Amino acid sequence: MKVLRGYKTELDVNDRQRTACLRHAGAARYSYNWGLQRKIDAYQAGQPTPTAIDLHRELNALKQTELGWMYEVSKCAPQEALRDLDRAFAHFFRRTKLKKQGQLTGPAGFPRFKSRKRGIGSFRLTGSIRVFEDAIQLPRLGRLRLKERGYLPLTSPGPDPAAVVKILSATVSERAGRWFVSLQVEMELPDPEPAQGAPVGVDLGVQTLATCSDGTTHANPKALGRAQEKLRRLQRQLARQQPGSRNREKTRRQIARLHYRISNIRHDALHQATSRIVAKTKSAAERPRVVVIEDLNVSGMLQNHHLAQAIADVGLYEFGRQVTYKAAWAGSEMLVADRWYPSSKRCSQCGTVKDTLDLSERVYVCACCGLVLDRDLNAACNLAQLVSTVSSTESQACREERLQPSGSAPRGSRNRTAV
Repeated sequence: MKVLRGYKTELDVNDRQRTACLRHAGAARYSYNWGLQRKIDAYQAGQPTPTAIDLHRELNALKQTELGWMYEVSKCAPQEALRDLDRAFAHFFRRTKLKKQGQLTGPAGFPRFKSRKRGIGSFRLTGSIRVFEDAIQLPRLGRLRLKERGYLPLTSPGPDPAAVVKILSATVSERAGRWFVSLQVEMELPDPEPAQGAPVGVDLGVQTLATCSDGTTHANPKALGRAQEKLRRLQRQLARQQPGSRNREKTRRQIARLHYRISNIRHDALHQATSRIVAKTKSAAERPRVVVIEDLNVSGMLQNHHLAQAIADVGLYEFGRQVTYKAAWAGSEMLVADRWYPSSKRCSQCGTVKDTLDLSERVYVCACCGLVLDRDLNAACNLAQLVSTVSSTESQACREERLQPSGSAPRGSRNRTAV
């Protein structure tokens, strides 16, 4: 099985290496903005839009006259930035086409100029990249020390001869005053043994991050909510300080570090929850053969201003993304229930569907069979029961089409808020 994986770790750079990283990031940002302006000028003049290859040729010619400082950085930094610009325009045209077809709401996302005020940014390098136990060697930057040893895959043969690693690119980025390197690698791994455990339904929420049909729950750390008081204090302090002063810069760095800590807490909780659900380290008999999650309308849920901050703090989309690729690596199958399937309103014991169910009702009480069960656990059991209605011989696409029961109510009558 051939997979693409990303490894990200922190660099331990000195002052000279930090200056070199800043130059590379500045070159990438300048190339992106220069290429964007060239594309806009060509469009306004009625000329063919230059591609990344055309822009890179023009940039190489300018290096000999106006942009001689670019010889101090690797050629990969501006070249990859122009390729990113091409991809940004490709996504813009794709979204524009969807808007014309009525399949997309909101802005199409025209590429914007990158500002130094919004962050130092990043740059991507390709070519000769070597990884050691405690360092990484990058083009033009040389050998950079790593703060975490033994995490990145070594370019030399490792202990597992079956795992073949091919490094595609390395992205160096800065956040909250710390520098990181992210490797994109292509690995050839043996096919996992198919999981044989019982199916698991996963109900996502705000109070509890995930509730599984087997009774296990995964807590929501609520990282942003718990840091709100400190964040408000720092934001007020920043607003009262003189622009351009050193104290204002110190406060800005404190805010950046706090936001970075919040994101780390959130990502740690998501990775731990998704890894425990797919049970990739357990035997095939203990791993769930099917993982069923909900297709939540996250963008629609964020329109509720009373719950928008709490929902954004959970990371619902990231949870689904992680479960998807981890289930494939663990030999499990991934199914997505229909968005309008009444998992919360349906009784998991007798199948009765309630007409209404308020968000304040945290315990599900069935008037027909007398079932009394936690609301989230009842929804997770309903998701797990969907697997039994699908034949084991059907393809993934056919299964997802049949996950919505034929007797389900119209779409407008379903409450899909995950709390």
